[in-house]
Amino acid sequence: MSQSPIELKGSSFTLSVVHLHNSQPEVIRQALQEKVEQAPAFLKNAPVVINVATLNGDANWKELQQAVTAAGLRVVGISGCKDERQKRAIARAGLPLMSEGKGQKVAVDAPPAVAPVAENAPAKTRTISTPVRSGQQIYARNCDLIVTSSVSAGAELIADGNIHIYGSMRGRALAGASGDTQCQIFCTHLGAELVSIAGQYWLSDQIPSEYSGQAVRLSLLDNALTIQPLN
Repeated sequence: MSQSPIELKGSSFTLSVVHLHNSQPEVIRQALQEKVEQAPAFLKNAPVVINVATLNGDANWKELQQAVTAAGLRVVGISGCKDERQKRAIARAGLPLMSEGKGQKVAVDAPPAVAPVAENAPAKTRTISTPVRSGQQIYARNCDLIVTSSVSAGAELIADGNIHIYGSMRGRALAGASGDTQCQIFCTHLGAELVSIAGQYWLSDQIPSEYSGQAVRLSLLDNALTIQPLN
């Protein structure tokens, strides 16, 4: 039997979600373009999901998609839609409807047996002891990430768990990448381009200036980023 030319597998990706509070395409384009210009290295041509949960009434979905594309982003789907008429209109525009959070997985092959984990088993941690250079991306899947050296501008740290940086942090740090809102970021010298926990993020100009260069801890409170000194 010849081998299939394709293989279909499940996977997960970290995507930014744009929550729309206005349905006017030009207003959306201008607002998004301002965001992209603040962090072009992170947002230019980035795939995004458009959340329309707070939109009321009709919208021109094709024009909205064009507005997002014109701002430099790429729409991969629409989430938050509960109105059946809206769903039909979105489908007619050729846009996929998505559900945020962990959805059901469809198994193509039988899943491998998973060994039981003892209740007192230590949490897994990925440790990086060398400098993380510009253009590098480090991903700690299903665990915490510890970096004991510096992180250059243009570098990216991603972890499903917490992130600890015991050095100068000038790149991007995304903790709780799989959606865990209890995750935190610990940093001894903050100068990041972007910090994010479970999809909630601050660009460099949104980080309170009094914490620049300081030792800090970032966490989520009521689904909003908070920052405090690391004592």
